[in-house]
Amino acid sequence: MRLKCVLGFITLFALAAWPGVQPACAASPAASGQEKAANPADLRIYVIDVEGGQSTLIVTPARQSLLVDTGWAGFNGRDTERILQAAKLAGIDRINALLITHYHADHVGGVPQLAERIPIDTFFDHGPDVENSPDARKLYAAYLKTAQKGQHRVVKPGGIILLGGVKVVVVAAAGRRLRKPLRGAGQTNPYCSETKPIEPDPSENAQSSGIVLTYGKFRFVDLGDLTWNKEIALMCPVNRLGRADVFLASHHGESISNSKALVWALEPRVTIIDNAAKKGGTPEAWKRIYEAPGRERIWEIHYSVEGGNEANAEPDYIANSVDQPDQGNYIEVSAHPDGGFTVTNSRNGFKVNYPPRSLPAQSITRE
Repeated sequence: MRLKCVLGFITLFALAAWPGVQPACAASPAASGQEKAANPADLRIYVIDVEGGQSTLIVTPARQSLLVDTGWAGFNGRDTERILQAAKLAGIDRINALLITHYHADHVGGVPQLAERIPIDTFFDHGPDVENSPDARKLYAAYLKTAQKGQHRVVKPGGIILLGGVKVVVVAAAGRRLRKPLRGAGQTNPYCSETKPIEPDPSENAQSSGIVLTYGKFRFVDLGDLTWNKEIALMCPVNRLGRADVFLASHHGESISNSKALVWALEPRVTIIDNAAKKGGTPEAWKRIYEAPGRERIWEIHYSVEGGNEANAEPDYIANSVDQPDQGNYIEVSAHPDGGFTVTNSRNGFKVNYPPRSLPAQSITRE
């Protein structure tokens, strides 16, 4: 354990020219020994159901972990329990890096509860909260107090979180965006002319930290709750991010995010919407995602009541259906370094294998 940390800091020193670089140290296998069998070369991503908030657990083949957000506080520790369940399935007993995209209750609220149950090595965030209501100050203060239990780092666009063979680049934070395109990106974005600015968003949503994760040829994009105008700034006039294999829909699939300039330029093969039954997954945003070039499937954490029959995925692609009690089912992505990946619905074992882009089409199985 200590040797891996030392090697991580050697790597950090070598990349000192990059802002915001921070290594993460590998976690030991979960003491219970109940981790889920998986290809040891796979990167695993668990999109956890936190009822319209966000919590996404990323675990590398080297058992290093990045958790993006923690869901809500309260609800008898519901969201913490669901995160711990995912950690157990992944075979880890600590969180190496926690990235808080922004300080709204559905993203940061669960931090104190989670930190009481599992060690968290490093807390990453975008810096001070821009909101100043009593509730906002209380949430932010509780987060800062908890972050004192580990290392605390402020991320900046262009910074890198190192996770042993997996590169996580911060592309947006604190209202700022990546200056230079990522490798292989930088093409003129033809969808900018179709995406006009809207009323500026003064909230924490627009401050969201966003990341692009690369594992071999596989690419995953998560921009938190980044909103419309910030998407334009990031993606126009050139596409600074390139294409995505899997895109976690911004802002739970709300219509004030997920612009054409973003989603259509990313050309995601799979988009996962981390919505609730009555939050996110709006018909307007769903349609933009559905019509995006290169789209193969939309997966959803919940059936969207507002979306109805016209703006929802087929039942097998929805983790929590409207006609069953909510069981907190999650969606898992197992990614391979050749760019292929598998998406699994924990509700029914429904699984789709997506080969690398250059190979024949997907195959479907059911456990």
